[in-house]
Amino acid sequence: MNRAVWSVQLLLAVLFLGAGGTKILTPTPELAARFTWVVYVPSWSPKVIGVLELAGAVGLVAPAATGIIPALTPAAAAGLALTMAVAGLLHIRLGEYSQAVVPLVLLALCFFVAHGRLRSDALGRMAAHERDPSEPADNA
Repeated sequence: MNRAVWSVQLLLAVLFLGAGGTKILTPTPELAARFTWVVYVPSWSPKVIGVLELAGAVGLVAPAATGIIPALTPAAAAGLALTMAVAGLLHIRLGEYSQAVVPLVLLALCFFVAHGRLRSDALGRMAAHERDPSEPADNA
């Protein structure tokens, strides 16, 4: 289970680094030409979303990897899940149903990470009170 959670964490971190970086570095008019949702939100929104995505990407990996405040990892996953829920709802509201699929899949993956990290310590071992004593700990 730990390997699966780490794999999804790393995948999400790479995706959100790219998406957040694009929103921050690309001028808003250029973003509006590429993404229809940009014209329906305040002009500052894409930059704020980009910062949230970058912070979330770092939060998905750094706390769990370093063991420094590992509770931030599920918090980052939950924050990104909320961001993706809003993105999915915006696409649905705009009638862009096919565009809502990616944020909703990312939402599910963020929930998977949040759940996986809430059930485990920073290294991914199950909490002692949840572990079946007949099974060895997953130290992978």
